Amino acid sequence: MPTSNDARTPHVPAPDHGVYGISVAAGLAGASVQSLRLYERHGLLSPARTEGGTRRYSADDVARLQRITALIARGVNLAGVALVLELEDENATLREANAQLRAQFE
Repeated sequence: MPTSNDARTPHVPAPDHGVYGISVAAGLAGASVQSLRLYERHGLLSPARTEGGTRRYSADDVARLQRITALIARGVNLAGVALVLELEDENATLREANAQLRAQFE
């Protein structure tokens, strides 16, 4: 049963839940709306879509967009950004698997 304190606690969406529209996500990432569309066309990110097809960006998407804009600011082209992101994602997956294996043997 909810208490009066529960009513004042704001709901915080999961980091992978799409909540931001494209213009808000662009503003948070420091990029233009057209750049976000370009990054999506190049497969650098895949925002959630509403039933009507509207893009919805999550906090994870915004963090990825910030990483993309940082790489581009350092002179990395889109193909290079794709490779860097792929390697970073693979590295994160391997680190998680490593942590799980370590936990099994401790």
